Amino acid sequence: MESINTLSELKRSGTVVRSVRDEMRNNLTGLLKSGERILPGIVGYDETVIPEIENAILSGHHMVFLGERGQAKSRIIRGLTMLLDEKIPRVKGCEINCDPFNVICAPCRRRLAEQGDDLELEWIGREQRYGEKLATPDVSIADLIGEIDPIKVAEGRYLADEETIHYGLIPRTNRGVFAVNELPDLTEKVQVGLFNLMEEKDVQIKGYKIRLPLDVIIVASANPEDYTSRGRIITPLKDRFDVQIRTHYPRQVEHEIDIMEQESAPLNDRSHAVTIPDFMKEVLGHLTFEARNSSEINQSSGVSVRISINNYESMISNAEKRALRLGETDIVPRVSDLHSVLPSTCGKIEVEYVGEEKNEEELIERLLNRAILKTFDTRLDVNALQTVIEYFNSGWGVEVSDEMRSEDYLEGIKEIPGLQEAIRSLGDVDSPGFLASATELVLEGLHLHQKLNKEAAGGRITYGK
Repeated sequence: MESINTLSELKRSGTVVRSVRDEMRNNLTGLLKSGERILPGIVGYDETVIPEIENAILSGHHMVFLGERGQAKSRIIRGLTMLLDEKIPRVKGCEINCDPFNVICAPCRRRLAEQGDDLELEWIGREQRYGEKLATPDVSIADLIGEIDPIKVAEGRYLADEETIHYGLIPRTNRGVFAVNELPDLTEKVQVGLFNLMEEKDVQIKGYKIRLPLDVIIVASANPEDYTSRGRIITPLKDRFDVQIRTHYPRQVEHEIDIMEQESAPLNDRSHAVTIPDFMKEVLGHLTFEARNSSEINQSSGVSVRISINNYESMISNAEKRALRLGETDIVPRVSDLHSVLPSTCGKIEVEYVGEEKNEEELIERLLNRAILKTFDTRLDVNALQTVIEYFNSGWGVEVSDEMRSEDYLEGIKEIPGLQEAIRSLGDVDSPGFLASATELVLEGLHLHQKLNKEAAGGRITYGK
């Protein structure tokens, strides 16, 4: 394709230049026929969001995504570029990607009249056909649509001359996808300009009316509370978005864990080999779910998946410090490492303050206890651990710490009746790190079931009766 450099060569090649909507629709139909899915890497939306996106693309619709923070809205929008053709031709040097068969700007019309079939072309990729703007109150019509360029006026052009315009981000994304993040933060004046461009295909710049028949799909994101608030979005603009797609947080802990593993820092960058027991991943997944269901947390601001990702990384880092200090060969997180998730959770939740002042760390500890208990109950039966409980009832105690060597747990595992069997039900792994981690889950679960007492002194925890 890139060997085609003039309009005459393009005509002879028989290349079909399609509109953005036809292009994305055609590429989507190809994926659907082959059984491939769009948006690889987006987890938990196969039955909800993705089918709605597919319908919107097949219909050629402008889309607005409504969802709280951390629901992959921006990633979805950027991922839509996979449905664009890999390369398309444009008039060489055109600021707004004019289609050689349908030029819309004054400079390209003039060049076409002068050069005819010798009009020079160039090929542009998907990345040049995607534009994005974070909406803030200071975003102007000039940023999105265009402005009179005083330098061009100084060169001798009249203000009414279309060529005096310096095009904004949306015209420069012609024949592509343009995204506006946090749409309600645009001022009403800019919203009117955006609506006019989408509906009437014209805009007014400094009193000069210009028709811009752009071929662009506009996609926006917004928080549902802001989008539905009266006065934040003008009604004609809301009406112009053809479909409203509601995103959501993962509805299954397994999906939360998949995202957590997918988005966290690569494990092979760590100083030692990393082994993370499945039950420790589940604890973090349940912690985020508990936060999303808590009446003590402001749910309208959302509880982002980033909490799970950052907690996962913090927990591994605490275990890595232990491995480095104690000279252990592998990194295996334990329940005693979970204190490290407090700083990575506190900054990402908004506590509901009703009456008395509430302590964030105490709230997170309560949620963490619920998460540990839920994980324990899905994997172990407290009634089957009676022999372990009886051992402690006879007066024995056990001390654990995030600074103890994994090998130091092995003797206690052998001495406590029934503990080895409980550990085996958590995973058939013989490494000291896994055995230490499983031991702590069993002991903490029994404590949360009020079968064992727990005393904390510094970083050391003693379980007993």
